[in-house]
Amino acid sequence: MTRLSIEADDTGRHTPIHGPEAIAALREAGRIAALTLDHIAPLIRPGISTAEIDHEADAFMRAAGAVAATIGYKGYAHASCISINHVAAHGIPSDMKRLKAGDIVNVDVTPLVDGWHGDTSRTFGVGPLPLKLKRLVLATFEAMWAGIDAVRPGARLGDIGAAIQARAAADRLAVLTSFCGHGTGRIFHDAPQVLHVGRAGDGMLLEPGMVFTIEPMLTTGRDRTTILPDGWTAVTADRAPTAQFEHTVAVTDTGVEVLTLSPDDPSPRSWNFD
Repeated sequence: MTRLSIEADDTGRHTPIHGPEAIAALREAGRIAALTLDHIAPLIRPGISTAEIDHEADAFMRAAGAVAATIGYKGYAHASCISINHVAAHGIPSDMKRLKAGDIVNVDVTPLVDGWHGDTSRTFGVGPLPLKLKRLVLATFEAMWAGIDAVRPGARLGDIGAAIQARAAADRLAVLTSFCGHGTGRIFHDAPQVLHVGRAGDGMLLEPGMVFTIEPMLTTGRDRTTILPDGWTAVTADRAPTAQFEHTVAVTDTGVEVLTLSPDDPSPRSWNFD
């Protein structure tokens, strides 16, 4: 049986505390999410359209017994969000948008498996990247892991944001604060709200059984975004490039379990951007 957290997050909401059966279901949804990104990774090359990538992700999830939670969500019509260069989030797949050498592109998928959500994203390089972009992507990846490392029972939500913010500052990058992580389970976007900036020791107490995403967006420019007229696509206001990585994690009795790790990745804490 799911209960609610002892403390509320900054929005005043209490977080679901999931039992072993729910965690097992979320683990399976996370596995399919990771495998979906593994499947589309070889497609990330110059000339491919974002619609083609989306179609492949959709087909893979369906073949695995899942459906894309994004299809029909608030009117969204695609199986993924694909965000290129200065697009911070919610890039809409299109036959007209084709990848070019030197681009960075984030692919975000959320398979729904028997009513449970698995949410993850990765930023890929399209061919060799300029050094500035490579450093941005690597710093974003490491910032996500810094946040994950802060998760344990008895820690606070602010510990996650503080760790991410410190890693970004080390490379003189800005964290985009218009977006945050979120709880997930049977509800796509649930409590808690997981900010990617903060102060250690602040915020809601973390308890075993909590499940949420950690998904920082870093940019070489300023912390300001704007939404395009399509109502979805968020871009950096100064058109500076931005990168993002996302994992879904569960707080355990002793620390943290990353539910969206690729089962075939022998080095989940490293990433090859070439």
